[in-house]
Amino acid sequence: MREPLSRSEAADLAVLLKAVADPVRLRLLSMIGSHPGGEACVCDLTDTFDLTAPTISHHLKVLRVAGLIDSQRRGTWVYYWVVPEVVARLGELFASPAADIE
Repeated sequence: MREPLSRSEAADLAVLLKAVADPVRLRLLSMIGSHPGGEACVCDLTDTFDLTAPTISHHLKVLRVAGLIDSQRRGTWVYYWVVPEVVARLGELFASPAADIE
């Protein structure tokens, strides 16, 4: 960061941070992002957790509403993928500023 966040930038980033602050959602995001082909079927995600399908769906919805993932229904399954630009905003928040070369 080179300058303080504006009120609106802070509010936008807070939504993203709240979405990934849950361990299940953070794991889901990493599973989707690292899945071969860059997208994962909900059927690939549910067996990993000792949670009900509605609970997994809730966590996926939180990530989707925050804009971190997007989805598409294909037949009976829903496929999810990471939205790179949005995830990159989180990375930028924690990246060290580049050294000034003068």
